[in-house]
Parts: sequence; C-alpha cells; structure tokens
Amino acid sequence: MSFQLEIVAWYLKNKRDLPWRNTTDAYVIWLSEIILQQTRVEQGLPYFNRFLAHFPDVSSFAAASEEQVLKLWQGLGYYSRGRNMLHTAKLVMSKYAGEFPTSYQELIALKGIGAYTAAAISSFSSNEKQAVVDGNVYRVLARYFGISHPINSNIGQKEFADLAKQLIADQEPATYNQAIMEFGALQCKPKAPLCETCPLRLDCQAYQHQIVDQLPVKLKKVKIKKRYFNYFVGIANQQILTKQRTAGDVWQHLYDFPLIETDEELTTPSAEFFDKIKSIFGTEVKISLLDAKKHILTHQIIYVQFFAIDNYIVNFNDYAEIKSVDIEDFKQLPHPKIIGDFIEKHID
Repeated sequence: MSFQLEIVAWYLKNKRDLPWRNTTDAYVIWLSEIILQQTRVEQGLPYFNRFLAHFPDVSSFAAASEEQVLKLWQGLGYYSRGRNMLHTAKLVMSKYAGEFPTSYQELIALKGIGAYTAAAISSFSSNEKQAVVDGNVYRVLARYFGISHPINSNIGQKEFADLAKQLIADQEPATYNQAIMEFGALQCKPKAPLCETCPLRLDCQAYQHQIVDQLPVKLKKVKIKKRYFNYFVGIANQQILTKQRTAGDVWQHLYDFPLIETDEELTTPSAEFFDKIKSIFGTEVKISLLDAKKHILTHQIIYVQFFAIDNYIVNFNDYAEIKSVDIEDFKQLPHPKIIGDFIEKHID
C-alpha cells in the first residue's frame, strides 16, 4: 500500500473527533486554524469553543471590540493573532459581504493567513487541491523520506513543499491533509514517536537507519533575550493602578501594572531604583515583594517581580499612562497571562 493510502487508512481508524472537522464552513475552520497556530489541540479547544460561542459567524466577530477579542484570547499568547483576526473579520464583511473566502489565492491575501493556513482552509472548506505543510507534516515527511535539509531553510522549505504537492496530486485533499497532520500529532510525535506500532515503519528511512530522533533538522534559533520586569501593585479604596501596554513591544494593547524594567534582576534594589519609584509614587511610598515568576516567550525570557506599594500618591501629570480603575473593572480587561495568573492568586 502506498504512503498516502497507509496514512489515510490509519486516519480513518484513529482520528480524533474534533468540532472543526465536522463542517465545511470556512469561518469556523479559519477560527480553529488561527487559534491552533503555536497551540496544542488540548489547549486550544476550550478557546475555540469560547470564540465560537461568542462569535458564531464572521459578522459577530467583526462587530467585536479589540478588548473583547483580547480578553477571550487571554492566555493563548501571540496576541497579534487575535488582533489580525479582528482585522480580517472586518475585511471579510466589507470586501466579501460576509462570505468567508474559500479559495487559496483569496485567503492568503488576508491578514494573519500564510501559506499553510490558506491551504488548510481552502482544502477543508472547498476541497481545493492545496497541500498543507505544518510542523506535523514536516516531521512525517522528513522521517519517512529521510530528508536532512533543515525545515526552516530556503532549500528545505522548497523541497518539502514540492514533495507535499506531489503526494496530494491524486488524493482527496481534505481527507489526506487531515490525515497526515493527525498522523504527525498522534503517531509520529516529536518525542517518543510510536514507531513499533507505525504502519509506515518498514519503509520509513529514519526508522530503518535509526535516525528518528535526528529528523527533522532545524536551524538554530535566534538568541534568547532576557528581560526584567518589576511591577507595582497599588490597591486603595477598591481601586487598582493599571496601564495599557503600547504598540511595538510584547503584549501590546493589553493591560498590566505600572512597571520599571531593569537590566538585571533586583536582588538588592539600588538607590537609583528607589529614586525612580519615589518619582512615580511619592516620597512616602512603601514597597514589599509579593511574588516572582519567570515567563518564557519565543524569543524572550521575562523575569517578573511583583511589589506591593502602600502609602503612594501617583504623579498622574507626569505619568498619564497610569490609571486608577475599579478592581472588578480591571479584572474584565485583557491581560498578559502572567498578570492574569497573578490576579487569580493575589486579588480577591
């Protein structure tokens, strides 16, 4: 039996029952694909269900505010995905009269939709013959065919794309694409793949040459940047200090606490640090350490310390970005995950 037939046969026997597989609605499929970018199915499924409940169609999504979208998105990371979705929903309403596109060429022109996502939506919604190549597909193809070119190199990406296109040529696109992705997710896993029960193992180059753990090859990532955030939690009269993050940095437009970023961790705060605190919160301010966490992003590690502040008077003229809001209102704003976790743990 050919590679493709083996993959499809395995899929029909082992596939998970996922809600976006029971529809050809391009909007619903788009919703699932964007949410599942950089996200495991187990983590993404509750978000998908919440978004679909709040926004059952593209018109309701397009009518949402950015804060509504980011609040629902809270905890997923890569918040630009949520903002791009809102932009795309509005464009679909204005350009396509609310009919979500199903062709690859129209889809790939939309914000936040790349080659993989356009291929997935077009093949699943209209059975267009477009081969998906995501992390799961890279892994299956690299191991089975013994491809050693890095998956994030130009030559590697072309080789994988050409091979994927050849393999789907005589297949039913929607089923085959779902099958190879599911096979990579459940059988040919990144770590501890289930080789001994794999129907492809006899012809799998990586298995036969005992190099399964060496494929796929990926070029080294960029250097990870370390940052140190010192947050100040001020609560008085059921009001809490907050600020909205600006564009051009992590968590843009989300809400956190007043912050001083330093070049290193403050095990022993310096006189300069205390002077900065007093310039913001007044000379009589008192601080105490509440909590410390480490937050890992794709290209950054952020070391966070939370300080409680008492007896403060904010200089709102010089620090207009700081606002005092009702605690319950603050809880409803969209926050970075590390702030949301802090709120759950420390703020009643």
